[in-house]
Amino acid sequence: MVAVLTRIFGVQNLALAEDVVQDAFCRALEVWRMRGMPDNPAAWLMTTAKNCALDALRRERTARTFEPELSRFLQSEWTLAPAVEELFSPNAIKDDLLRMMFSCCHPRLKEEAQVALMLNILCGFSVDEVAGAFVSSHAAIEKRIARSKKVLASSKKLFDVGAAAEFSQRLPAVQRALYLLFNEGYHGASPETAVRADVCREAMRLTAVLLEHIAGRTPSTYALAALMALHAARLPARVDAAGNLQPLIDQDRSQWDAQLIAEGQRLLDLSASGPELSEYHVEAAIAWVHATAHRAEETNWAEIVKLYDMLIEIRPSPVVALNRAIALAQRDGAHRGLDEIRAIAGAEALAKYPFYHAALGELELRSGRQETARSHFEAAVGCARNPMERRFLQQRVHSCKGSPQSESA
Repeated sequence: MVAVLTRIFGVQNLALAEDVVQDAFCRALEVWRMRGMPDNPAAWLMTTAKNCALDALRRERTARTFEPELSRFLQSEWTLAPAVEELFSPNAIKDDLLRMMFSCCHPRLKEEAQVALMLNILCGFSVDEVAGAFVSSHAAIEKRIARSKKVLASSKKLFDVGAAAEFSQRLPAVQRALYLLFNEGYHGASPETAVRADVCREAMRLTAVLLEHIAGRTPSTYALAALMALHAARLPARVDAAGNLQPLIDQDRSQWDAQLIAEGQRLLDLSASGPELSEYHVEAAIAWVHATAHRAEETNWAEIVKLYDMLIEIRPSPVVALNRAIALAQRDGAHRGLDEIRAIAGAEALAKYPFYHAALGELELRSGRQETARSHFEAAVGCARNPMERRFLQQRVHSCKGSPQSESA
């Protein structure tokens, strides 16, 4: 909705586009409370946004300058409604999604700012959710988004997706934002739940839109799509019937989606069409090793460690280092994993990440140091971002009363 409205109003009127979307949602709250939710809520919201846009154009077209390419259609009452109707068609919406994705990746913005802007504007993330995705503070992300919106609003027009050279330059930031969007749905910082399948599906949908554009069909985009499919295949088993979060080692693998695993394999094959090796190729390969292990004990941890060694060379980060340490613990034992975690550079960035403390707790528990493990799990509970994570971590606290266990967070 924001993408389409910004196409109509012009990027300089981004705030107006966001206000109109907000108005559409407010109307939904009022109408749906009285009449009940419609059969197709998304279509209802789009229609309402379209009507709100027409109202705004009629009200403000003499006071504002709108999108230059559309201004002649917007000035006449005879052409106003048909022009807006056309811009809300399915194909136009896809084009506008791409325009907005790439417009957010303005060259005057650093990659982190580009990604934060996409997550906030195009994907509807709150400031806290964006902060969780970046493992950053609310205040820092709020300032980053505000500054980035000013840069975007100062642009003369939305990005032209037909400009091949610029498209390629901005593509990595777009891919990164889609990656973080999926990651937020899969195990993010939402205050309601640790797993948001709807957010994962949205990331997959936007990635599919990117793959429909000829310049977007790169090996790295195919690898990103493969990674999403292979992870999404495990979604049905991430939460048990009682609503409890299930670690990978305890998941019922019969619930994994075989069709998505096959689709992930197909996309991974397509990603091997050139010499490029991106972080998404390596992460997709790790996901594929997990997806093709019929039982947890059949997991090829030696191969996963090799892949993490490659990943940390391509994109080093404390989170990647943590995951590598967990893989090393599975291959070589808990003591090796603990040594690797303690050696992570920049580990202070993980201080508020619950599964950093949980990983320490698991490995201390496996080493027989139950009291130390318990203190780490209690620290993890204090960092829990939603009730689902809190329940899972509290269960791990209670497990320290029994014998050591051998699972990974």
